Amino acid sequence: MALRALEALFYKRRAMLEVRELTKSFGGLRAVDGCTLSVRQGTITGLIGPNGAGKTTLFNLITGFYKPDKGEIHFGGDRIDGLSPHEVFHRGLYRTFQIPREFPQMTVLENLMVMPPGQLGERIWASWFFPRAVKRQEAALKERALEVLEFVELIDLRDEYAANLSGGQRKLLELARAMMVEPKMVLLDEPGAGVNPALMKKLVDFIERLCHERGITFLIIEHDMDLVMSLCNPVIVMSEGRKLTEGPPEEVKRDPRVLEAYLGGQYR
Repeated sequence: MALRALEALFYKRRAMLEVRELTKSFGGLRAVDGCTLSVRQGTITGLIGPNGAGKTTLFNLITGFYKPDKGEIHFGGDRIDGLSPHEVFHRGLYRTFQIPREFPQMTVLENLMVMPPGQLGERIWASWFFPRAVKRQEAALKERALEVLEFVELIDLRDEYAANLSGGQRKLLELARAMMVEPKMVLLDEPGAGVNPALMKKLVDFIERLCHERGITFLIIEHDMDLVMSLCNPVIVMSEGRKLTEGPPEEVKRDPRVLEAYLGGQYR
């Protein structure tokens, strides 16, 4: 009974992200077809489905890279489907990619320090007229970046070029970069891809800590079903451009449609 009460409380959490009847076509291909779903605040929500289900297109719509043909996207109570990617970013919605997009010829530390928007040093006149203020801000950003690198255990690589990092280390760097902008919500596109088991465990631990200790909400596309079932709650399943089902991982993995189409029967 106590568990059911906790689950009931969980599902009453306020929706941070709402997608309503979203549609996007490319020529004759309808990639997202009247999709409606929501992500509750303070959750680590999984998004699964076969290749071509529309998951990455949905991410691109949410973050402003594509404009929907129909439908609405609401974030934090405000409609955002008409905004550009940088405007969505400034609302507190951060997105990572399956292939990390760090600055390879910059050090790990520099990759973090360039992330916060609106820095004084970005304005050439500020360097002329307010050099002390610029230096103070840079010192504060460096201190904060070093704290973040301590958190993700990349501090020993702070002076290493990002291009020299392993795949797993680059995924950790992506998380560190997200922390520098203090997002409300992070969209992760296959964080487990190309990551060895040891670093994967570390990555999972950091995602859980960021959610539970810092209140960051996550929506995660992932094909590793063991990872999804152990990390995410709830799990949303997409098929043919729309939501097929949603629920706690234990329920989703018992759904016959999910077992047959997405999990290959391994959880029967």
